Amino acid sequence: MLEIKFSYKISAIDKALWNSLCPTDNPFIRYEFLYALEESGSVSAKTGWQPMHLQLQEAGVTIAIMPLYLKNHSYGEYVFDWAWAEAYQKHGLDYYPKLLCAIPFSPVMGPRLLTQQNPEPLLHVIRSQLPALCEKLDAHSFHLLFPTDDEAAHLAHPNLMRRKGCQYQWFNKNYESFEHFLQHFTSRKRKNVKKERQKVVNQGITHIQLSGHEITPEQIEQFYDFYRMTYLKRGRDAYLTKAFFFQLQDTMPENLLLVFAMSGEQPVAAALSLKDTTTLYGRYWGCFDEYDSLHFETCYYQGIDYCIQNHLQRFDSGAQGEHKIQRGFQPVATWSAHYVKEVGFNQAIKNFIVQETDRVDEQMIELSQYLPFKEGGE
Repeated sequence: MLEIKFSYKISAIDKALWNSLCPTDNPFIRYEFLYALEESGSVSAKTGWQPMHLQLQEAGVTIAIMPLYLKNHSYGEYVFDWAWAEAYQKHGLDYYPKLLCAIPFSPVMGPRLLTQQNPEPLLHVIRSQLPALCEKLDAHSFHLLFPTDDEAAHLAHPNLMRRKGCQYQWFNKNYESFEHFLQHFTSRKRKNVKKERQKVVNQGITHIQLSGHEITPEQIEQFYDFYRMTYLKRGRDAYLTKAFFFQLQDTMPENLLLVFAMSGEQPVAAALSLKDTTTLYGRYWGCFDEYDSLHFETCYYQGIDYCIQNHLQRFDSGAQGEHKIQRGFQPVATWSAHYVKEVGFNQAIKNFIVQETDRVDEQMIELSQYLPFKEGGE
């Protein structure tokens, strides 16, 4: 018989056990990444992310783990449910706390149930236990964000609503160089990209790419100053602490790619990405001053270049950004799943999701028409 156990901090779970259950080398589900979030204070009850990591156990042996959090807000999720929370408030109901299965501040698709077994029957067990789990933890709803396509299919159930979203990703079609990639563009789109990249060169800016143990603590310090400035410009402090990035550099340097934009010997901007054996994940960016076309060069063109040089299959560029389409990033469907305990809101939310899905489908079809590739040239 399967039993469910909760851990209020990831350090209560053995690191080797956690990583042994990871079905892929996706860096965001690794123990080290989630531990860094908690150890650095970026994720905690104080910041509204109380860890509640779920373990499925059989005869006392953990056979599956789900990263889980009890939340009292909806920040840092990238699947927006503010309208739902507002509707609850208008009806005098509490929307929070809620249970969230997700990677904090990381809209990256990946496994959400970590196991070396067939996940389908295990997901069924968790799905069937959602009312009892929410009751036990005094949560009003359960949300699972950015699962794999297979997990999303296994989560189909009348009481668990699936929601569709859209991101933009680049796929490597065995390109030999950036120029080879551009040869698949229409003439006009190819000229636009070259002109954009030349603007950066004309401002006297070059780029350096650093990975693994090439990255020094001083460079992490410099990157963090840029990263934090991005938030300060918007009148708030950064989600992630400096200690988080130092922890990543210390425990998983092989998963890091740091790109600096340089004016002479002086860094003027930086982008930090994560990577595994197949994929680059564009994540964190910052600069002090604005330069024409610098953001896209540093965060995306440099990433494409790196993927081509290192034979990575995919570049996951993160949430939002329709402007990525004309640079060769294709619309990709993402998923989330939602259980709402308040019966009176189920049908309203279902109706909302149906209408939203229609809009997402239409948007993906329309956006695909703006891809820059020549006919048959992807």
